[in-house]
Amino acid sequence: MDIALKLLYAFLIGGGLCVTAQILIDKTALTPARILVFYVTLGVFLSAVGIYPVLVKLAGEGAAVPLTGFGHVIAEGVRRAVDEKGALGILTGGMTAASGGITAAIVFGYITALVSKGKPK
Repeated sequence: MDIALKLLYAFLIGGGLCVTAQILIDKTALTPARILVFYVTLGVFLSAVGIYPVLVKLAGEGAAVPLTGFGHVIAEGVRRAVDEKGALGILTGGMTAASGGITAAIVFGYITALVSKGKPK
């Protein structure tokens, strides 16, 4: 696929997910935390029915980076772990698959906290 077309798909799909979340924040009574949980759950559901892998193949990081992509990673990790370990994979697969991203978030959050000056609200 042409690189310009792939970038366009990444922008449109990733941007569409972000615009939808912003509209939900602005126009509904949903809190950002509930929208976060909804997006992760939506990613798991769309992955389970086979739609999200197609989006990731089409848009690359435009679909993999938003919160729905995190749900997709968890669902794929559980699927693989169940194939390898059986029912125990239900409990271990999601966190194993997402551990790199979770660790990066913790490490970079800690570094940011060290070099930033916090302001109380």
